[in-house]
Amino acid sequence: MRRRRGRPIDGWLIVDKPSGMTSTQVVGRVRYLFDACKAGHGGTLDPLATGLLPVAFGAATKTVPYVMDGTKRYHFTLRIGEARDSDDADGVVTGTSDVRPDNAAFEAALAAFRGDIMQIPPVFSALKVGGERAYDMARDGRPPDLPPRPARIDRFELIARPDADTAIFEVESGKGVYMRSLARDIARACGTVGHVAALRRLQVGPFGESDAIVLDKIVASADNAPASPDLLLPVATALDDIPALALTPEEAESLSHGQALSLLDLMGRIPDAVDPRSGVVRAMDGARVVGLCRPVDGWLRPVRML
Repeated sequence: MRRRRGRPIDGWLIVDKPSGMTSTQVVGRVRYLFDACKAGHGGTLDPLATGLLPVAFGAATKTVPYVMDGTKRYHFTLRIGEARDSDDADGVVTGTSDVRPDNAAFEAALAAFRGDIMQIPPVFSALKVGGERAYDMARDGRPPDLPPRPARIDRFELIARPDADTAIFEVESGKGVYMRSLARDIARACGTVGHVAALRRLQVGPFGESDAIVLDKIVASADNAPASPDLLLPVATALDDIPALALTPEEAESLSHGQALSLLDLMGRIPDAVDPRSGVVRAMDGARVVGLCRPVDGWLRPVRML
């Protein structure tokens, strides 16, 4: 028999991911629990990591890129004195050091890791090299030589020092920044080696810990019906930090059919600040999000209609 595809539901579920599961496994689990036909996530977390994993259902998958472009906030624990091939506690030890930097050494080194930097990703990453995943090459004993990539670090602070072997940091960053690389590199900058012993994501774009649901608490009902869509946040929640533009119902209808609107007709309504990351505005028909649009050459053109 042909497998049933699931029901069409739309919205965001913010999962508090447990350690030991991949992001793909979490998406598969919640898709099963909600019997959803379409789901994806808004930013991969390593298996070792815990914290916010936004899962998009249905129409929310159209807004995933805007969530992934948002600011992310993490706490990570650096274990000092031991390098590992994966740059986290799941890897094999590749080197040791007796050097234990003091807090002043870390504070002095942190400045070089703030702002726009170049970062070498971990060899155990999902990046492709010649059509192969880097982590597959590393597992086969062929670790790739990955070039540095641009990264943006908005905040990088030492927040706790439980003992000489351990330091805890808080990071706010843009997309595509590897906490494992930051841990490896801050240790090296202080004349030692280290790896991530624990990692937790606290924020992804507009989503924070108050939005999160522990995976084990998402259960089907007593009669084995799927989990309730009432647990989901609206699709538009992902776009809350994008400037809003109020439209008339007629204008919203035109945009929905792919027609551009003259900016002259919208004078006085265009937000002063267009989203700096995407250059888009959030088109609104009352309380309903129509979609995302971009002002171009005197016209408001549809980018992604919801």
